[in-house]
Parts: sequence; structure tokens; C-alpha cells
Amino acid sequence: MTKLENPVLMATIGAAQGLRGEVRARAFTSDPTALGDYGHLHSMDGRIFEVLEIREAKNVVVVRFRGVNNRDAAEALNGLELYIERDNLPDDELEDDEFFYADLEGLEAVDDKGTAYGTVSGIYDFGAGDLLELKGPGKRPVLIPFSEAAVLEIDLEGGKILIDPMAAGLIDTPDDLTGKPPKPPGKTKK
Repeated sequence: MTKLENPVLMATIGAAQGLRGEVRARAFTSDPTALGDYGHLHSMDGRIFEVLEIREAKNVVVVRFRGVNNRDAAEALNGLELYIERDNLPDDELEDDEFFYADLEGLEAVDDKGTAYGTVSGIYDFGAGDLLELKGPGKRPVLIPFSEAAVLEIDLEGGKILIDPMAAGLIDTPDDLTGKPPKPPGKTKK
């Protein structure tokens, strides 16, 4: 029973499949059938799972783990999240503009003037592109697009991302950035 230092969520186990102990699982890997390629999977309660067989089904994978040999044992796993240690992910296969979500969480979002907008607390994809959730002290969380226009630079070593607050939708005009109050519409100075 070992505790992971930097866990990365790889899959969530769903319902049992058949009578031999197989389970349906939602894999969060680019190739769902590669779930077992990253080493043993771990649950947060310390259990370790070794993938024996894996095959694709419609929008999930069907997995058989060592030691899970019947339907009752498989049903007991429903809802369990499985993790690996971050060090097991292959950094050398990433392109220059590719990142693991786990590496982006915790980075501070700043603009070119050094103004902080919060830290990345989550990455989401609701179907129209990735979104970064930023949380700041005393502020409500906001979502910004994870696009080249909004996120200008990612500095993993420095722990920061450089953002364009206007492209990210955090401000409406450049005046918002300088703290000047907006002019009321239709009124002019005499």
C-alpha cells in the first residue's frame, strides 16, 4: 500500500461486464486500450490493479484485472478512480506545444504587466475546446479558453502561464486593465 506523490487520474471504473470479473471503464488516455501501458494502476485507498486484458467497447473499455475473478468482485469496484504516478507518463513523446493536464494545474496566470488572475485549478472540455479554470484568493473561479490567443506562453519551470486578459475574456477593454472607470454611454465632457 503506497501513496502516490503526484497522482494522475487515468480511468474511472463503471459497471461489471459479464460473469468473469470484467469491468467497464472510462479511460482518460489518448488511446483507451493503452491504459495498462503506464504500469500498475492505483486507487486512493492504496489498492494496486494490474491490467490483464483490455478491449474496446462503444465509448468505454472492458478491462480484466488480476485478482478480480467474478461478477461480485467486479461490482464492488464500480465508481473507483484509478491513478498512476506522474513520473510514469512519457514526457519524451510530447510535442513542443503539448502538455499533460496534470502539469498545468497549479500554474499562476499572469499578464505581460505581471498582474495575477489566479492559478489553474482545473482543465475542462465541454466539446468546444479546452478551458482553463482560474481561481484566485477571494475571487470566484473563471473559465478561460486554452487557445493560442488567450494563453500566450506556458512556463512549467517558472510555474506561470502568460495570458492575454482581453482574449481570455477577463476584461472588456484595455481601460479595464489600467483600472480607469468606464465612461457612461452617451455622456460627453464639456
